[in-house]
Order: sequence, then C-alpha cells, then structure tokens
Amino acid sequence: MTHTTEDLSAPRARPETITAVPVRHPGRWVAVAVIAVLAAMFVNMLVTNEKFQWSFIVDNAFRPNIVRGVYTTIALTVLAMLIGVVMGVVLAVMRLSPNPVLSGVAWLYTWFFRAVPRLVLAILFGNMGILYAEYHVGGIPFAGVFSDLLGVNLEGTLFTLDARTLLTGFMAGLLALALSEAAYMAEIVRAGIMSVDPGQGEAASALGMSRFQTMRRVVLPQAMRVIIPPTGNETIAMLKDTSLVAFVPVSNELFFQLQAVGNRTFQVFPMLVAACVWYLVLTSFLLVGQYYIERHFSRGAAATGRPRRRDRARTAPAGTGPAEGGPDLRKDEGEDR
Repeated sequence: MTHTTEDLSAPRARPETITAVPVRHPGRWVAVAVIAVLAAMFVNMLVTNEKFQWSFIVDNAFRPNIVRGVYTTIALTVLAMLIGVVMGVVLAVMRLSPNPVLSGVAWLYTWFFRAVPRLVLAILFGNMGILYAEYHVGGIPFAGVFSDLLGVNLEGTLFTLDARTLLTGFMAGLLALALSEAAYMAEIVRAGIMSVDPGQGEAASALGMSRFQTMRRVVLPQAMRVIIPPTGNETIAMLKDTSLVAFVPVSNELFFQLQAVGNRTFQVFPMLVAACVWYLVLTSFLLVGQYYIERHFSRGAAATGRPRRRDRARTAPAGTGPAEGGPDLRKDEGEDR
C-alpha cells in the first residue's frame, strides 16, 4: 500500500475566473412595455380631452380665496394632529396603566371615536348648538327643580356660554378631526410602547427613575421608530380628511372654495381635478418631510438590511485576500475610516 504526499511548499494554483451570465427576465420587459403604453394613453387623455379645460383650471384654481382655503386646510391639519398626538400619548399610557379605571376609560374613548365616521362627527359637532344653545357654568345641579320646590333661587350661575358662538364651524371641524385622530394615535403609540423590550423599563426602574421619567427618557425615544411611519400616514390621511369640514360647513376651506367655484360657473369636473392637483401637491410635501423624519429616528438601526462595506470587510471569510484571488477589502475599509 503506497501513500502519496502532497508538496505543501508548492504554490497554490489560482482559481479560474467565473464568468457570470446574467439571468434574463423577459417578463420584466413585457411589463415595462405594457406600463409605458398605459402611461402614454393616460397622458394623451389628459392632453387631448377638452373636458379637462386646463386653461379654466389655471385661471380659477389659484385665486386668493383658493389660497386662503389652502392655509385653512394646512392649519386644520397641523392643529388636529398636534391635539391628536398629545391626546393619543396620554390615552396610550392610560390604556397600558395597571389601574383598571384609567385603562377602561381609555378603551371606551378609543372604541367610540374609532367606531363613528369622521363625517358624522363633523356634522354632529357642527350642530352641537342644538343641544347646548346656552350652557350655564357654576351653580347647583338640578337647581331649577330645587328652586321650584323651595321657592329660593339656587342657580348661582357664574357665567353663560353660547355654544352657537363658541362652537364655530372651524372649531367644530377641528374638534371632530382631533378627537377622532386621538383614538387612532392612541393605538399607534400603544403599539410603539409595547414594541420596546420590557427590560428597558426594568433597568430604568432599577436606576431609580419614576414611571414618568422612564416613559419620557427611555421608552418613548425607542418607540419612535415604530410610531413615526404610521403617524406620517395619519398626517396624510388628516390632510385629506379636512375636506370633510366642508359639510359643517367651513366656508374658507380648500375643497369648499373649489366646489363653490365649480357650482357658480357650472364647471364642476374641472374644479374636482383642481382639488386633486392641490391635494397631490400638499401630500407630496408631507411625504418628503416624513422621509427625513423617519431617517432621523432610524439612526443606528439597520433599516435597509444591507451591511456596510466596513462590515463586509470584517466578516469576509478567511483565505479570500488578494494573495488567494479574492478582492482587496482592506482598501475599502481604509476609505471608510
């Protein structure tokens, strides 16, 4: 029986170069061709169909009253989201509280305002003056009944509020949107808080932090990565839902003004197209802002899942250096430094 010995001192042969043949995807080109044809047909319809009346849209969609309507829409969106976010955080903390009363109240609030459509809420708040034409602040409950029985005036009203004056169309629409948004934000914040490892809160408690400090300094900053994306979507949805306050009505709102121009000139469809253009422009700005906010709060997290060049260099398998035919990863690592 013979044994063969390998000469370890002999130079190792370089591996043959692998010729990579790209995989062909004919289906992709077919899909691109179909999409290109559909896009060309859509653009041709926009340009050639006279029913759009682009000149009429340009002349009427940028008047001062329309611009004021844009400002009202933006104000409604910002204020409703601010109120909704603040109330949502409070409701989420209440929902996660071990106190059954606080948790029950938060659940009841979210149940009601998530069940009732925003259009119904807007019209309801707009007609709230029917319920409270005059609201007396101060005095004794059921004072009128006791006054009749005792023959003594026990009302003692401090002041009277006129709901029809206080609850204007703008305030009614704002309350309807904000209170409804708070219910959705409560669930979003609750999901973000529950995504944080419970050990983070336990460690903060071990350091002597109170529950409020733990929530503000430890839990919420980590939960923002989960909270921000759906909050951005809710902001975009809120911008579009501001058109519902036209039914309150809020006369200086964007959709109301565009609809008024269409009804006055009997050109309803062009003004609806103008409304689409305005909301597309405003939503595009919100999308850009959402992108940068998400990128800010995603720092330190592998959002794309692809390792950096430095990580690839450190995790490269042994024996793949330039002497064995592998790429020189040290050069990339030096560039990253």
